[in-house]
Amino acid sequence: MSLHFPVMGDSIHCPNEYDPLKKVVVVSPQYMHIEEIINETQKHFLKENIDTDKAVSQHREFVRVLESHGSEVIHLDPSKELNEQVFTRDIGISIHNQFFVSAMNTEIRQNEVITLKKWLDEEDIPYHELRHSIEGGDVLVDGERVWVGISGRTNDLAAQHLRNQLSDLKVHTLPLKEGILHLDCVFTIISSEWALVYPPAFAESDYEEIKQHYNVITVSEEEQFRMGPNVLSIGDGKIISLTQNKELNRRIAAEGFTVQEVDLSEIIKSGGSFRCCTLPLIRQ
Repeated sequence: MSLHFPVMGDSIHCPNEYDPLKKVVVVSPQYMHIEEIINETQKHFLKENIDTDKAVSQHREFVRVLESHGSEVIHLDPSKELNEQVFTRDIGISIHNQFFVSAMNTEIRQNEVITLKKWLDEEDIPYHELRHSIEGGDVLVDGERVWVGISGRTNDLAAQHLRNQLSDLKVHTLPLKEGILHLDCVFTIISSEWALVYPPAFAESDYEEIKQHYNVITVSEEEQFRMGPNVLSIGDGKIISLTQNKELNRRIAAEGFTVQEVDLSEIIKSGGSFRCCTLPLIRQ
């Protein structure tokens, strides 16, 4: 299928979730703190909360791994007022050569978009602003197909608005079971043929739809709680995954992938992992 989009320069190119990651946006978790519970994971760690120094150290190692594999890493400035800012995936969406700014659902995160738009304007990167409620963690791209999770953060109106912007693509909506934060917490595409899936998050018919397009590596309830599906493919069959998910990593490697284990255990206390912490701009 030939895909045609408005020309937006060479600043954005993300045709899928698994081509080599060449340029990506991150934010240091130096002000990370659970103040207002906005997802199920945070409920378990509110009392313990975040060791910020440890989170920063783990994030720094993650960035080092990205750079060692050829990624240019762009750092947006962290703000004391934005304690969830490390999860850059949610605030923007790169789809082929178009960039979309998310419509954040929770008030505590809405100002993160202002920081992003300021940087986009400074870099002269064109973008579309989405409406209603939609976050990047609910959007997966694979060639002509875009999967959109319908969750507490992304609604049907927003999915339809995105569909209207992507007339050349097939946009599939996947309603998520209550309590699931984002689609990429339960479904992540790691190659043109393979995906990680936590089946209980979906209606049976939607799970069957996913299996029509991908071979599935299933994720257990315990692995899902440790953000097992939220890995990051960096290209050439290389997958960054949580050190603690040993058995899941073994299953991924058994299908021919190279698993790079990284400890992001402090950051996942707030409900996100590797995919959540990265906003890709260029994959090629």
